[in-house]
Amino acid sequence: MRLTRTSDLWWKNAVVYCLDVETYQDGNGDGIGDFAGLTQRIDHLVRLGVTCVWLMPFYPTRERDDGYDITDFYGVDPRLGTLGDFAEFVRTARDRGIRVIADLVVNHTSEDHPWFKDARSGRDSAHRDWYVWKDEPPEDGPQGVVFPDAEDSLWEYDEGSGQYYLHRFYKQQPDLNVAHPEVRDEIARIIGFWTQLGLSGFRVDAVPFLLETDGQSDAGELPDPHEYLADLRAFLGRRNGESVLLGEVNLPYDGTTRFFGDPSSDRGDELTMCFDFVAMQQMYLSMARHDARPLAAALRDRPAAPRDAHWAMFVRNHDELTLDKLSDDQRAEVFASFGPEKDMQLYDRGLRRRLPPMVDGDRRRVELAYSLLFTLPGTPVLFYGEEIGMGENLAAEGRQAVRTPMQWTPEKTAGFSTAEPDAFPNPLVDGAFGPQKINVYEQSRDPASLLSRMRLFIERYREAPELAWGDYRLLTTGEDAVLAHVCRAGDGTVLAVHNFADRPHTVRLELAEAGSGGRLTDLLDEGHNGLKAGQDGMFHVDLPPYGYRWLRVGTPADDPESIASG
Repeated sequence: MRLTRTSDLWWKNAVVYCLDVETYQDGNGDGIGDFAGLTQRIDHLVRLGVTCVWLMPFYPTRERDDGYDITDFYGVDPRLGTLGDFAEFVRTARDRGIRVIADLVVNHTSEDHPWFKDARSGRDSAHRDWYVWKDEPPEDGPQGVVFPDAEDSLWEYDEGSGQYYLHRFYKQQPDLNVAHPEVRDEIARIIGFWTQLGLSGFRVDAVPFLLETDGQSDAGELPDPHEYLADLRAFLGRRNGESVLLGEVNLPYDGTTRFFGDPSSDRGDELTMCFDFVAMQQMYLSMARHDARPLAAALRDRPAAPRDAHWAMFVRNHDELTLDKLSDDQRAEVFASFGPEKDMQLYDRGLRRRLPPMVDGDRRRVELAYSLLFTLPGTPVLFYGEEIGMGENLAAEGRQAVRTPMQWTPEKTAGFSTAEPDAFPNPLVDGAFGPQKINVYEQSRDPASLLSRMRLFIERYREAPELAWGDYRLLTTGEDAVLAHVCRAGDGTVLAVHNFADRPHTVRLELAEAGSGGRLTDLLDEGHNGLKAGQDGMFHVDLPPYGYRWLRVGTPADDPESIASG
């Protein structure tokens, strides 16, 4: 493929790395991570191969929802630094070839935001209509409590103004009325502000809730929410043509694809990328069953993204590992395998665990999951600490279990801060997955470490644009436990094979792309001679328990024997 094409749509084969500034690196010794500390750790991301950093909320906040309860969309929380520190981080990242995107959380504000303080001051206040108010909660309004452990209603009565306000999330986070023209204009200003300071886009939080008009008395007269999202994408493109909108849309495929843009068009004019929640959940079901078929079925069902859009793949994110798209019985299977204790589960729909403890530290299964991440079609998104196999701390509340301080060294403070651990925003992981056992310092010096393997995955992924850009096709393997797929773009073809079972398998694969007498070159094991088709024209691929192979269809110039004889 022409590099000029792949660099133009940089996000199609990017490696995105999500982090929370307050838990990544403390630069001033107060126990809280900050932009100064993060900037000093940028070369770790460079060595890993990251091309885009996604920042979780860093805005001023009351810290009643880990930064998602925002009191000022135009600032930096003082605990994390200043606007100058932010700008220095973005400049330093760009110098290292890393773009930066940030969370766009505009479906609600903190109740302490000046807008809401004004809105609740009286029914005639300037910002009153920036929020959704009702005399009584409407029966035909939005349904479904997001946090059933903390809330039992989507409406909260405001004593001062005598009406109820809508809150999809916590009661201290009133929903903005995104249907209001002034709110839409303000969201555009927020986007324009941060884009001007160097951001290359945004991860859009809870997109379906952002566009919802249920509960609005004039819902039928309001503009099409998708037209608004297309307008937002167009505005962002005018401000910075390389910018992206990465959307959190946890819906079935037919619902998610609508957020790429007009289904009648193949261009994609709304979200640039959508997370693939369906395939992620089916991957965990496949791992629990030692059976590749659930994931294979999801991949067969997944619609192709439009030409100017893409799927985003992930193993773990910053929230609970949601399993809400599985049936009750399927979810019970995954719980039984990976989170059997009640305190490992959250909201009866997900797990508050990281992958390595789920599989009892089995390195083979950890590598299998991340091999899938980098070979399944879509942009890979990592959550900080995944590169070294960090675990969780179940003593932390709710989702905070997986938002523990980054583990840099084996010291008692994990190299995160010079302050004592009791000053940290969340407790460190302890035990087998604590910093004494799992840290960047030791793994960066060990060629057999998980960190070294992740670096290799990323290097080979970036060398194989077919994985991100190509059309993919599932192959018949003859084994329920084995998933095989090929990605093809132009003249290039890459085959990936994964064994979900705890026993070895040999599969016979028919690969038309290899042609007669074709050869497959191993991308991960340079000492391996690769594979040639057998007399039956089939490729015989040996896989150890939980094994995987990345194989490129070689051209004559790639064949060492041809080179030697030429």
